[in-house]
Amino acid sequence: MIQRTKQTRQREAFTLMEMLVVVAIIVVLAGAGIPIYMNYIETSKRDVAKRGVMALEQAIKAYQIDETHHTPDNPTGLPPSLEVLAQADPQAGTRAALPVKALYDPWNQPYQYDRNRAHSQTGVPLVWSNGPPGGQPIYNWIE
Repeated sequence: MIQRTKQTRQREAFTLMEMLVVVAIIVVLAGAGIPIYMNYIETSKRDVAKRGVMALEQAIKAYQIDETHHTPDNPTGLPPSLEVLAQADPQAGTRAALPVKALYDPWNQPYQYDRNRAHSQTGVPLVWSNGPPGGQPIYNWIE
């Protein structure tokens, strides 16, 4: 009588079904995670824009405090535009209050400024970002 030995074969790879299950799980997780991540990015951009608006407001206040900017043509001492805040004055030996990139919001649109529209109690002029395309503007104040 011949005795047969049973050979066990070791698996060398995953089956097609196992691979499909893993890929399906990855797709489901990515599908759920991408909208959450995109919302996080948009919220972060809005926060950066809020901080940018407040930094511009502070730079405007500093510009206004400087006595050299008060002239008969400009009794309030407010800058005529935001671009002035990013310009150095070599004659006075001063550097720019802000870098040029600080004049642009996270959506690469320039911040807006209305020196003729001041807050009724604080006298701070209105500074804002137009916000994301199709979104709400971000103001330093609104009455």
